[in-house]
Amino acid sequence: MALPVRRALGSAPLAAALLIALLFSLVGALPAPASAIVGGTPAPAARYPWLAAVGSPVFLVRASGQFCGGVLTAPDRLLTAAHCVDLFRAVPWLLTATFGRDDLRGAGGETVQVKGVRVHPGYRETSFKGETVGHHDLAVLTLARPVRRGVAVLDRPGAAPAGEIAGWGGTSANDLFNTRLRAAVVPVHANAVCERAYGDSFDGSDMLCAGSAASDSCEFDSGGPLLVRGRVVALTSWGYGCARPGYPGVYARLGSLP
Repeated sequence: MALPVRRALGSAPLAAALLIALLFSLVGALPAPASAIVGGTPAPAARYPWLAAVGSPVFLVRASGQFCGGVLTAPDRLLTAAHCVDLFRAVPWLLTATFGRDDLRGAGGETVQVKGVRVHPGYRETSFKGETVGHHDLAVLTLARPVRRGVAVLDRPGAAPAGEIAGWGGTSANDLFNTRLRAAVVPVHANAVCERAYGDSFDGSDMLCAGSAASDSCEFDSGGPLLVRGRVVALTSWGYGCARPGYPGVYARLGSLP
């Protein structure tokens, strides 16, 4: 599978995806864009001024080079999923963060280069049924310049029954070309729900369980927010498929930031 049905792109799959992007660009065979988040509806970027599309100009498959999301926590700091950027630690300048863009095909908002990548020291990868699992899946990007926009408020999830997700990812496991920002409400589950689904691959100390067959995050949503009462409580991390019955999405808790 060239692109994992994970919320994530691990380093090896991302390298493969970059090669695929180059091949697509050479033959001019990009499909028309699809109608992002499974079960979601279009959302204005102005609703999330701190939300960024994380990407690279060398990732030619996707508009704006986007392959993940991120949340602004300071004028020059962006929090994202470690698996999104681990490959770029030695070459951070190949990464960009784009803010304020409803549709990635448009020219609105602003794009800022990244100058530093710091991955959580506890980050590691295991696998579940062939899908990559990220533990302590958090990273901080340092932007090349500060941006003038509101920052995200971080919090703990508490006992909330539901949360909100947002991103430019696929509307299904087969949708690689959505370009519209979308949002959805997802149920937040007790750890036991994901423990039954994923066994030892799920660790409730650094992971949170949310989503259903009706609404879920999907490919290219990694690093985007899970919000409760308007506050970011976790980041999209991984899952077995998208909106697959019996397999909720898994999110990285923010308890110990890198």
